[in-house]
Amino acid sequence: MRQGLPRVPKDRIAVLIGAKGTTVKSIREACGCQDLFINSETGDVEVTWGEPGSYDPVKAMKLPDVVKAIGRGMSPKAAIRLFDDQHFFEMVDLRDFVGKRSNQQRRVRSRIIGSQGKVRQLIESLTDTEITIYKSTVVIIGEQEGLFAARQAIEMLAGGSEHGSVLGFLEKDRRKSKISNRSLETIEVKSDSVETTGFENLVPGLTEISNRRSRRMRASQVDPQDGEAVFEMMELSEDETVVWEEE
Repeated sequence: MRQGLPRVPKDRIAVLIGAKGTTVKSIREACGCQDLFINSETGDVEVTWGEPGSYDPVKAMKLPDVVKAIGRGMSPKAAIRLFDDQHFFEMVDLRDFVGKRSNQQRRVRSRIIGSQGKVRQLIESLTDTEITIYKSTVVIIGEQEGLFAARQAIEMLAGGSEHGSVLGFLEKDRRKSKISNRSLETIEVKSDSVETTGFENLVPGLTEISNRRSRRMRASQVDPQDGEAVFEMMELSEDETVVWEEE
């Protein structure tokens, strides 16, 4: 089966192919396709799949995102991680916020990157994601929870929010995530076996003595008129004996 994939910008064709075709080979091995065709002039990409069952359908669904991520500036090594079950892809189009005006797109890109790339690095660090900015698009790769927070942060910056507000939002979200991860997910039920206390370890036989004392306390409260209770009180326990001695 032959399938068309997203077209790659001309300046990213060589990156998708890789030196001596290494990137194409890595993608082919990672997703299990038969072949991956890239038109070096137009940037058109097509994939050929084998018979059903010869490849992972989930990876087949993720392949277009891998190609799109590379085409939008993401490094091939980072993009190929999308084939992992826990990694996902998001793309924010800055034109949705500032239109097609190149000067406004440039302004928003600068706000997202920050001085010497510090803002982008902070977002990546707080969300455990990887972010690439290419022309009018922002590509994000990471696990689902962090991916959602990173996208929100990018959209907030593109919409005009202050850096402090955005970073404060991310720090709050990260703290909430840590608390959620530490929350009790299972309850361990203790067995019926009696655990020895520290005093039992210090004084061997302490528990036995305590049990005898409890029996005596219960015996002292028996009603003398209750014949059955008196008989039960007089009956010896397994650890008690009667010793007869002459005075």
